[in-house]
Parts: sequence; C-alpha cells; structure tokens
Amino acid sequence: MTIELPFPGLTGVPTADGPQNRKEYTSDQEVRWCPGCGDYAVLAAVQGFLPELGLRRENIVFVSGIGCSSRFPYYLDTYGMHSIHGRAPAIATGLATAREDLSVWVVTGDGDALSIGGNHLIHALRRNVNLTILLFNNRIYGLTKGQYSPTSEVGKVTKSTPLGSLDQPFNPVSLALGAEGTFVARTIDSDRKHLTEVLRAAAAHRGTALVEIYQNCPIFNDGAFDAIKGAKDSSAADAIIPLRHGEPVRFGVPDEEGNPTKGIVRDASTGGVAVVDLADVDEGDLVVHDAHADDPTTAFAMSRLTDAGYLHQAPIGIFRQVERPTYDDGARHQVVTARQGTENRQEALASLLYGGDTWTVA
Repeated sequence: MTIELPFPGLTGVPTADGPQNRKEYTSDQEVRWCPGCGDYAVLAAVQGFLPELGLRRENIVFVSGIGCSSRFPYYLDTYGMHSIHGRAPAIATGLATAREDLSVWVVTGDGDALSIGGNHLIHALRRNVNLTILLFNNRIYGLTKGQYSPTSEVGKVTKSTPLGSLDQPFNPVSLALGAEGTFVARTIDSDRKHLTEVLRAAAAHRGTALVEIYQNCPIFNDGAFDAIKGAKDSSAADAIIPLRHGEPVRFGVPDEEGNPTKGIVRDASTGGVAVVDLADVDEGDLVVHDAHADDPTTAFAMSRLTDAGYLHQAPIGIFRQVERPTYDDGARHQVVTARQGTENRQEALASLLYGGDTWTVA
C-alpha cells in the first residue's frame, strides 16, 4: 500500500504491514545526554509518536547536524545520518528529492541550524521540500560547553562573551515565516501532550514543516524558559499564549470563574498585534487565529510577541499551515515529463551540447 502524491506516476512512502509500538523505534544505543536535559523528553515523545505514522521503519530517515540534539539518529531504530555542522537540511533535501519513498526528518539545534546552517535552513523552507525539521532551541551552545548562540539574548554572559553578547538574536519562528515556511510551529520540551500534537500535525504536512522546540539545557543555560514553565517569580499562564486555529487568542491567569483574563488585538499604531486585558475590549476586537491564511502577515505579528531577547510572552502552537506545491514533487514530475516526452534522447542530448548557445574562444 502506498500514499498517493499530487503528480501522476509518483508514489509515496510505503505503509507498515501491521501495528507498531514504541519499542520498535528504540535502538540498542545508550542515551547519553546530561541529567535533566530536555532532549530526553523530546526523544521519548518522538519514539512514542512514530508508530502512529503507520510507516515502515526502513522508510523513515533522521538526518542531524552537529550538537547535543544531533545524537538523535543513534537512539532511533530507523535509518539515520549524523551529518556535518549546519548541512542537515541540504543533505535531507537531496534524500527527499531522490527518494519519494522516504519520510525525511531533520533534527538540529539553534546553533547548528541558525549559525553555520542558516542558509541551508531558509532555502529548504522557501523551496518547500518534504521535510519535517525539529529545531531544538536552548539558546546556548551546549555540546561545545556554553558559548552564546544565535538565539542567546543581548548581554548574555558566556565563555565566549565574558562581557555580554552584542548580537541581536534570531527569533526562529519569525525567520521561518519570513522565508515563506508553509508549516511553522512552536512547542515546549516539557509539555508532552502539546509536543505530540504539534509533531502529529507537522508529520502530516506535505512540504517543509519547522517545529521550534524550547528545550532546557540544565548545565549551561538552566532556567532559560522559566517564564513559560511556571517559575516562582512568574506565571506561565501570563506568559504562554496558546494558538488554536479558528479561535480568538486568549490567555492569562484565569479569573474567579476560570476564564482567561488577557487577549490579543490588532495594534493600529504599529500594524502588528498587542496584549490587552479582556475587561477593556469587546469580544469582537480579539484576533481570531487563522493558521491557514495564505498571507503570513498576522502570523508574523504574532511571532513578534516573543521578544527577541527575553521571554515576556511566548505564543505556542501552529503559526502557519498552508498548502503549496513542493520542490521534490515538482522535480520528480519534471523528470517523469522529460522521460515521457523525449523520443530520441541521444538527439536531444546532442542538441543541448552543440546547440546555438555556444561560442568560440579565439
């Protein structure tokens, strides 16, 4: 049995012959991360979720770059490749284009994906290749012992910035939306239910799906996400802004009746969106989240609610989920068309090599 693709003559990823379980996706390798690392929670969620796909294990491949998160392929009993720094999206693009029978995943970190791998990431997104990209964001370089990363806040004191970072950090969701990503989401390592829901939607998406995962590094950047994890000096209810397609955006510490107390409205002065107390606005003024809107303007505005330096508010959920032709489907369609439309391939090749677009060097 195969999953049909949009173009004739092409087939999708073969499905499994019967039900699967988590154990089948767990390798015999010892998992080696620091105690308390958020990667453990993400690995457990992925291992538990993969059987739901109903695909053959030999038709699933995980490609990683360099970093703590990039050990993922060792711990999954699927095909996998621990590639080179920043290049995982490029390698995965080749796999997805050459092999339509594979479900291709990329596991990367904020340093791997957004520093040396920045160009590869944005081009995978704009091309809309059939990839599911898990971007672990701990806002630090963990594997190389605590240097600042492209998502570290301004003023961050690390081994490589003893007087504080001068770099303005990336907002990964804003970056992905700006690159015209067709599926862009954010979730948290410690929220197993939400993480699994987002992964399920990302895996079902045809095209590039990027999921930013806030992931705590207990050794080199512990507490980076306390604001959204219910730290003693803050309230997660006031910091987390849940995004649900088709629903008004509400959040905040519940009132006596258990209802949210804050919401999101459009800000006429900036053209973006703003946080307001629900008591001060009408229900009709609230922004209704539309993840399926073709124009990513509102989704981008929502992403800016997360300050690029410190986490005052963090929208969580699927920002954008739209359908668009994919690069690899289109490339394979061109190959099929070329093969079907060329009667004399040798003549066509000669025409290409010796045609009018040549010149003589004196």
